[in-house]
Amino acid sequence: MRLNGRVAVITGAASGIGAASALAMAREGARVLVADIDEAGAKGVVEQIEKAGGQALAARADVAKAVDNQLIVEKAVATWGRLDIFFANAGVPQFPARIEEQEEAVFDRIFAVNVKGVWLGAKYALAVMKKQKRGVLLITASTAAIRPRPGGQTYAASKGAVVALAKSLALEAAPHGVRVVAIAPVATETPMLATFMGKKEVDAEGMARYIATVPLGRLNRPEDIANAAVFLASDEAAMITGSCLEVDGGRCI
Repeated sequence: MRLNGRVAVITGAASGIGAASALAMAREGARVLVADIDEAGAKGVVEQIEKAGGQALAARADVAKAVDNQLIVEKAVATWGRLDIFFANAGVPQFPARIEEQEEAVFDRIFAVNVKGVWLGAKYALAVMKKQKRGVLLITASTAAIRPRPGGQTYAASKGAVVALAKSLALEAAPHGVRVVAIAPVATETPMLATFMGKKEVDAEGMARYIATVPLGRLNRPEDIANAAVFLASDEAAMITGSCLEVDGGRCI
């Protein structure tokens, strides 16, 4: 198992990419702290991991709050004695709108979760990893940082910010043996998808429109990102840091 004995904290892990990553890392031998503002959902993911024979804990966390990031890192270390992987995955979407129609509160919320939440996670996780002289910080970015869609300017800006943050943190962490990598998914089949499409729920028209932009002919499934996260967290990716891995079916070509 590629992550045998390692300890992972994953934010936004009650559903979608986070849940798939928690399950995948647990299958590879990691002990996983499943963190999400949706505590009931996090507990459900823990139950799935435990039924499969893995070890996991659930924790409620609002990543926009410093104390919550600090507590999930401390809980993982107190329980398992180390922290090998921190996957800053929690994020919120943007309903498409022209800039002149966008409310300032939307900007504040998106940046609080998608940027500040990652920054805070890094603040507490990297402090532990630097002392250990090993660890991997993963960040969920987006192809929106590289090839934005119309009407998603605020979300795109937030994801561009974390790509730059990953590169800066990689330079800072490298002398301590710690790696930092961003992952940029194309549109993924998660509960956020309808919002990105500007709809109340995903429909055939929206799916056809999005799929048409992906050369490989489908959207991501959460497992596509989970598989990438497992690889990047493993020793197989020992020389990958500061990168932004596009998992996009060719959309950014």
